[in-house]
Amino acid sequence: MDLLLGLLICSFTINSALFVPYINLLYRIKFQRKEQKTKDAFGKLTPIFDRLHRNKAGVPLGGGLLIIFTTTVLFGVVFWLLPYFEPWHPITSLYPHMMREEIKILLFTFISFAIIGLYDDIKKTFNVEETDFFGLRLRHKLILELVLTFFISYWLYDLLDIKFVHVPLIGEITLGWLYIPFSTIVILSFANAFNITDGLDGLSSGLMMIALMAFWVITASILDTPLSVFIALLIGGIIAFLYFNIYPARIILGDVGALSFGATFAVIGLILGKPFTLVIIGGIFVIEAATSLLQLASKRFRHKKLFSVAPLHLYLQYIGWEEPKIVMRLWLAGMMLAVFGLWLALFDTY
Repeated sequence: MDLLLGLLICSFTINSALFVPYINLLYRIKFQRKEQKTKDAFGKLTPIFDRLHRNKAGVPLGGGLLIIFTTTVLFGVVFWLLPYFEPWHPITSLYPHMMREEIKILLFTFISFAIIGLYDDIKKTFNVEETDFFGLRLRHKLILELVLTFFISYWLYDLLDIKFVHVPLIGEITLGWLYIPFSTIVILSFANAFNITDGLDGLSSGLMMIALMAFWVITASILDTPLSVFIALLIGGIIAFLYFNIYPARIILGDVGALSFGATFAVIGLILGKPFTLVIIGGIFVIEAATSLLQLASKRFRHKKLFSVAPLHLYLQYIGWEEPKIVMRLWLAGMMLAVFGLWLALFDTY
């Protein structure tokens, strides 16, 4: 555990040193959030959203890109050096093939979803068109995500031989080939749930930090070296980012980080065989996505809104809660959900 804590500190230090010049670079190239009239999934204007978020125009986008770059580079360096650390040598030499496949799936998810998000950020920053939904057309974005999640799910099933899900207090349930569509839905849902939650300064990143710490305890307890190292490095980057992202934010995560972090978070839970624990630990993401989905479904089938506005954080802002209060209280709720999910996961282990 001492090595993992050292990696977290190392990642935090490196990211902290890079963020100030990185933010200055984003200002120079004008990679900033634009003040624009946004639209919902049906192409209708969202005046409430625009009014509540008007003050965020001009804030640099793309904070997630730096975290993704540093985490990937440091992860590669650590695994190149890891066999030389005596406490880790038996683990790295005992399961070399399984570790390679796990790293391959983890990094593919992390980087591929970042590419979709980065394209979307670039297009909506420099070339926004009236017919577009935040850069990419919504259906094109979902098709790309669906293709990626299918390949990732197939690799989980084929390369890591994961064909089961663990249900707390019940045990393992074998799904066979049905695991592929199941995990596809899980990854796709969390990628977009995180993206939906990423609306207030510090909200999504703080919740991700809390959730990852819970999974970090689980991975360390079962000696899953790739996941333990990866999560340590990612948490260090997120903590450094949060210093600049808390209200009022100096930099925004952007779709490049939101899609990547959400999809990777889901893959971590699936590799551990704990998708239901994933839903509990990431409960705020689930609630945010559920309120947004219910709102869209109500508009589609009932032709009227279910809530005044959605998702949850936007509703709380709409009824008068100040942004820092919303973020802090949802962080607290996220902490208790993470503790409960961790308790269930460790309770079932013994």
